[in-house]
Amino acid sequence: MTDLGKTDELFFSRTDMDRVRLEGIVDDALASADDGELFLEYRQSESVVFDDGKVKSAAFDTSQGFGLRAVSGEATGYSHASELSEDAIRRASDTVKAVSRGRNGKMGDGPSRTNHTLYADANPLTSMDFEAKVALLGEMDAYARSRDPLVKQVSASMSGEWQAVQIIRADGERMADVRPLVRLGVSVIVEKDGRMETGSHGIGGRTAYDPYIEPGVWKAAIDEALRQALVNLESVPAPAGEVPVVLGPGWPGILLHEAIGHGLEGDFNRKGTSAFSELMGKKVAAPGVTIVDDGVIDDRRGSLSIDDEGTPTENTPLIEDGILTGFMQDRMNARLMGMKPTGNGRRQSYAHAPIPRMTNTYMLNGDTEPEEILSSVKDGIYAVNFGGGQVDITSGKFVFSCTEAYTIENGKIGAPVKGATLIGNGPDVLTRVSRVGNDLAMDPGIGTCGKDGQGVPVGVGQPTLLIDSITVGGTAV
Repeated sequence: MTDLGKTDELFFSRTDMDRVRLEGIVDDALASADDGELFLEYRQSESVVFDDGKVKSAAFDTSQGFGLRAVSGEATGYSHASELSEDAIRRASDTVKAVSRGRNGKMGDGPSRTNHTLYADANPLTSMDFEAKVALLGEMDAYARSRDPLVKQVSASMSGEWQAVQIIRADGERMADVRPLVRLGVSVIVEKDGRMETGSHGIGGRTAYDPYIEPGVWKAAIDEALRQALVNLESVPAPAGEVPVVLGPGWPGILLHEAIGHGLEGDFNRKGTSAFSELMGKKVAAPGVTIVDDGVIDDRRGSLSIDDEGTPTENTPLIEDGILTGFMQDRMNARLMGMKPTGNGRRQSYAHAPIPRMTNTYMLNGDTEPEEILSSVKDGIYAVNFGGGQVDITSGKFVFSCTEAYTIENGKIGAPVKGATLIGNGPDVLTRVSRVGNDLAMDPGIGTCGKDGQGVPVGVGQPTLLIDSITVGGTAV
């Protein structure tokens, strides 16, 4: 866990707040509550977009503030402000005490502690000056245009943030974390015979920019975006019908994240609104399907040394060999369900109360070679990349659009198709998985998940897998 001294400088040395007095305010605010905390945050963020040969936009932002939360039973009192002062926090205290007025709650035990950090606290915003960032994006633009005469437009971007948080509980416990996060992205438009298509790719993680500005790394990202665009240029309208679908490794795990992962978050199951409610210990997937939420992978976009309640993250088994074994829990829902927190209490910023959220959610390897999976399909679809989708948590129904997909003809990859959508039900699809590959891959580090108006960085992953039957919506006539 990050040394508290690194955040003490931000929240106490640079403000008029006294730590001892502040702890007294928190004690008073949470005296009759079951749980709660003061969340202090300081964040710097930037983004630079280089579009069509010039800087299109550049932004830099610094924000700071606090969120004070008191939890009594199922009720939550939450107050926040961008002013870091004792007076502001004292006023917030008067507000949140309302949820526990007249009660005599017993404060829950605080989070356990570890000394394990999953990322360095280097500030990516200061690792390169602005001129160097613009020069790099210009190089990316020039390289993309040099790769193929069909390239008509290039957009390259880089974004980073540095977030420092400190969490103070009523028992005097304090926890801190300093979190870097970067992303490098490129989009390429190609044109042939009047037809235009797009390909895009991004890379990132919880590091400074250094690993991603190596020429071999960003050139590979551009080559991938261009490859996708050229594939789409040759695509034909997608057929429709109920067919076998092979999902590729890595980013296609976004389907598991949306169609299944959200349904395994604690709040939906406590309220009985998830398709997986009341199914703990029961078979919910085909044999061989094992899914985990893993917040402890070094430098991954979805990883956290501690969550936003101060709980250390962990590798949480969700489905083991087809059996539902766990949910992702924050502190409140875990307490109300008689379970333990799993380090999944996350918030977008100090202006939001924490809720159960995924970190890095993925399916584990099976024992089948990917080539064997493809060769087993006579007529189907091979889905390699996905765009947006919609999911209904209660029913598990989903619709996902494929940004890169191919027909499978007699066990071989056929023509690329455009306009394919996968339509199904998450719990039902899990039971139709018949083969799981041995080529587990994680996404390249670009995922952001939305829930209840909050966006947080996440990771997904999976090996190649075969779904015996799923509805494919197409555009062929």
